[in-house]
This record gives sequence, C-alpha cells and structure tokens, in this order.
Amino acid sequence: MTTSASSEPPALGPLLSAIRSPDDVKTLHESDLLTLADEVRHALITSLSRTGGHLGPNLGVVELTIALHRVFSTPQDNFVFDVAHQGYVHKMLTGRAERIHTIRTYKGLNGFLLRTESEHDCYGAGHAGTALSAALGMAAARDLAKDDSHVVAVAGDAAFTCGPTLEALNNIAETTKKFIVVLNDNEWSIDKNVGAIARYFNALQTHSTYASVRNTAAEFVEKIAGKAARNLAHKVESSAKNLLFPNVLFEKFGLRYFGPIDGHDLPLLVKTFEHLKTLHEPVVLHIITEKGRGYQPALDNPGKFHGLGAYKIDDGSTDISATPTCSDIFGRTVTDLAKTDDKVVAITAAMPGGTKLEIFKKELPERYYDVGIAEEHAALFACGMATRGYKPFLAIYSTFMQRAYDMIIHDMALQGLPVRLCMDRGGLSGDDGPTHHGLFDIGYLRPVPGIVHMQPANEAEFIAMLKWMAGYEAGPTAIRYPRGPIDGTPLDAPVTPIALGKAEVVAEGTDVALVGLGTLFGMARQTKAMLEAKGLSVALINPRFIKPLDAAVLERFGRQCKVVCTFEDHVLHNGFGCGVIELLHDAGVTTPVERIGWPDEFVEHGKPDILLKLHGLTAEAAFEKIMRHF
Repeated sequence: MTTSASSEPPALGPLLSAIRSPDDVKTLHESDLLTLADEVRHALITSLSRTGGHLGPNLGVVELTIALHRVFSTPQDNFVFDVAHQGYVHKMLTGRAERIHTIRTYKGLNGFLLRTESEHDCYGAGHAGTALSAALGMAAARDLAKDDSHVVAVAGDAAFTCGPTLEALNNIAETTKKFIVVLNDNEWSIDKNVGAIARYFNALQTHSTYASVRNTAAEFVEKIAGKAARNLAHKVESSAKNLLFPNVLFEKFGLRYFGPIDGHDLPLLVKTFEHLKTLHEPVVLHIITEKGRGYQPALDNPGKFHGLGAYKIDDGSTDISATPTCSDIFGRTVTDLAKTDDKVVAITAAMPGGTKLEIFKKELPERYYDVGIAEEHAALFACGMATRGYKPFLAIYSTFMQRAYDMIIHDMALQGLPVRLCMDRGGLSGDDGPTHHGLFDIGYLRPVPGIVHMQPANEAEFIAMLKWMAGYEAGPTAIRYPRGPIDGTPLDAPVTPIALGKAEVVAEGTDVALVGLGTLFGMARQTKAMLEAKGLSVALINPRFIKPLDAAVLERFGRQCKVVCTFEDHVLHNGFGCGVIELLHDAGVTTPVERIGWPDEFVEHGKPDILLKLHGLTAEAAFEKIMRHF
C-alpha cells in the first residue's frame, strides 16, 4: 500500500527550519532573506522529487512570498492566491515547513490552500480566476467593520483571461479604496499563455521603451521620499501611458499601476510593498517572474514542471508508463478523426498538454483552438462552430467543465447543438484532492434534456466511443474518462459496436446483476468472481451509456435477479446508481439496488488505492452489501 509520506524527510536549511510563523520572517536580518529564499527552493526541489506537485509555479514565487510575509501580517492581513497551487512557499513560512515533504499525500498537506489546514489560509481554491473577487469581498467586509488590515490578491497573468477576474476588475474601484493586486507575470498558466491579454503583457515586457520605464520603476522604489518620489512616479506613469494604449489597461479600471518590476529582486519587492501598504487607493503591482526559477529542468520545460509526479533531482526525468493514458488516446484518436473529416475541430481552455490536444495542435494547427482559461467562452465558442456544421471536440477536465454548466444547458442542449464534451479526469483525481476530483459530472449532466453521456470500460471501447461521437449530430454528447489508463486493454481489441443507449451484456445471471460503469467495471468483474465462489448466478453488464440508460436490459435483469448492484467512480447522490433506481422504480420493479460509489462529502487527497478502500469502493465492500440479501 502507498505510504502517506517518506520515512526520512529531506533536511531543511537552518533558517527555514527555524520558521514557525510569519513573525519569524520579520525578525531575520535583511541579509538573511536571500539565504532563506535559497533554502526554500532547495526544500521544494528535494521534497517534491518524492511526492510530485506544482514545482514550477512555486519556484517562481519564492521571493514574492517572502516579501509579502516580511511586510504584512497574516492572519490579520489576507493573502488570496489565485488557484493556490503556488501556495507551497506560503505554507512553509506559516509553520508548515517541517511537513512540506507530505504535500499531496494522504493525511499530509493539501496541494492547494485550505481554510481548515491553517488560520493563515484565508481562502481555499483550486480553479483559476477566483482571487480578485474573493479578495474584494474580504476588503468590502473589512471596510464595513472599519478594520485597518490589508488584503492582497496574487494572480498569474493567465488568470486575467478568466471572466470572473475581469468582472472583479470592473468593481474594485467602486467598492474599496484599499486593495492590492499583484500580477505575477510569467507568460505561463499550465501551458504557454494565449490571446490578446497575454500578448499585451508580453509586449510590456519586451518593448524597448518599457524596458527603460521598468528600470525607472525600480529607481522610484529606491528613492521613495517626498518630491523626488512624486516626480519619478509621474515619469513612470507618463512613459507607460502612451506605450500601447492611451492608458495602461488597469488604470482604465481605476487601479493605480506600478511596474513591471523584477519579481525576484527581494529587497525591491519588500520596499515596494512597504510603500503600497501606505496608499489609500486600489493598486496593481506588475511583477515579472520565471516559472521554475532555480532549477534548470523546470526552466527548460515549464509545462511539464507546472505539476508532475515524482522525478529525479539531477535531471528532472520521470518514469514513463508503457501503457498509454486515456489523455494520450484521446489526443491521438481525435487527431486521426480530423485527418479523415475536415469538419472536426479541437478546442481546449489552456490545457493542450493535460488533455493531449498538443498532438492535434502539432499536426493540424489550423483547426486547433486554445481559448485560455475561459471555459464558459470555450463552450459558447464551440456552440458557434457547431451552428456552421463543424464538429467541435471540447476537451476540458470534468472539474473545470462545472464552470460552463449554464452554457451546456442554455446554449448546447436547448438548441440541440452537437458539441462533443470530452471530460478528462472524470472520477477520482487522487493527489490533487477535492478541487480536482471529477466526481460530479454525472449529477450535473443527468437532468439536462437531450444530452448523451457515456463512459468506456476499456481503452478500445474509448476509441470506439470517440468515433461514434464524431458521427452523432442530434445534440450534445459527453464522455468521461480517467486521468490514467483504464485497464490496459490493447487499443485494437475487438469492441461490440456502439449504439445509442445500448448496454453490453457481458455475462448472463439470475441471482445478482452487477452493473459496472467505466473504470469500476473491473471491480464489478472481481465482485462477480467472489459471488460465484459462493454458488450464485451473476450477470455482468457494461452500461456504456449514463444517459440514455438501456431500459430494456436493466428492466430485464431487475426482474429476473434478486439484487442489482451498481458501480461508479462518482458521488452516489444523483449519480449513475440513482438513475438505475429511478428507471426501475418507474417500471414498477421492486428489486433492491445496492450502490458502490463516493459518499456525499468532498473526498480528501491521497493515492487512489488508499481512498478507494477508505470509502468502501472495493469488491469486498460490494460483496458484503450483496450477501446481506442472501
């Protein structure tokens, strides 16, 4: 069984090991801060080599996080990190350094910020674009309470492609006069940023005029005093205003703009924050950082080191599985489909690597679209393409597809548009935890009229389903699949043809009917063997379709068997098993239905084998439930 943490945690440096709270950061001599930054980077690189995690983003915010804790005081002051995958340094500086080697392991530190984990984590997150709105709400509450604390929102440049971020920008100046936004600009989200906003930020970095403005900004902070400061500030602003637009983007939203400055110049960051905390106007500080700074493999491959499993420290290499993941299969299959059908297009929301649409991008770039972290826009964009006869395959993780739910109902289903929703990470997402588990998509898609929802039981069936989706034009379709392999079935294995709403009866039986959906079909098969060892006649069904269900097959086995048991990698509430219960009830079938699935709670992070056993998603648990009826 996977253990919860390494028995020999990597040693921490002397400064970092002495940090028990942010107050300890304030007591360090200024000359020690750079040493602390080096120790933090060393701890990140060594600890995450064992557990995996978001290495690149955290290496990029070491100096920023130290500066924040040097100047401000949590938990009285609030830091809201967008996505919060770059919160590992914050964890170490708030008394959790000795546990950093447990990050993303069962019972260890969560890979994101968590309000229940520490009083210094004022806001939990795992999806992009939430920081500015949440922080603004905190600032408004602070103002109502006549409190004098500070609220700092830290957001990467990719978050500024999110609708909620732009909606928050529209409200900041109207809501509060004391608010700090840190724009952490590294040109990456998970993959390279795309779109007009990304190009704008990049132009600010590379424009020759702005290079001199950036140097002046640094000088300004160094000389913050009286008239000289005001003159320099005016010079910075005047030079910037005519650079690309009549005014700097943020000043149009009523935010005073500072920067861009070097986000790795720790003394400069400290002095800048000391100045910004004295202002009584909303401000944005634009800092330039390197994703992966201090570790050459992460600098060489920022996409890979955004988030990864265990790796070798010397060269950053990781173990490569001989079995293709479902993401690999998806990327290859959709690309091949597009080569034979010029109406097939691929759309992703800043996830070409995670969804493996990078394959499509490389081979058919003219029909590949990355819209940035903008799932709602991606869904509507796909709808528009569908109205003109194209076949959009929209690849978004199950947990992120939640953000486009209104578009699925109002735009796809209501209009009967054949958009193909490809939901990677459908089911448990293991180490990433509750923000990333794809355990709700069956529940939120089941009530939508006209949608078709599927899940394959093996890799060969997955390919067959994708091909079937390409030819289905009657309305929206959805397919959920896990982050890794399913059961390792050869890709060219024979598959019973896919037909709308038709299940596959793998084995007949008269005592028990086991209905194993998708990745848990193998668990149903294991349960079948255990029951047959007790002399029971056991039917085994691969349902294939979540909606529409195969009423004929389910009613037949519901009537002829003494108990039905469903298996799903999804929460039980409003899940697949609920659909089976409803179908049998409406048909007047009173046979009891047992269900195997996740409980009505947010499932913690940890290795799947630990969590499956902990929450009763095992063949043994299914066997016990079923045998109560005999």
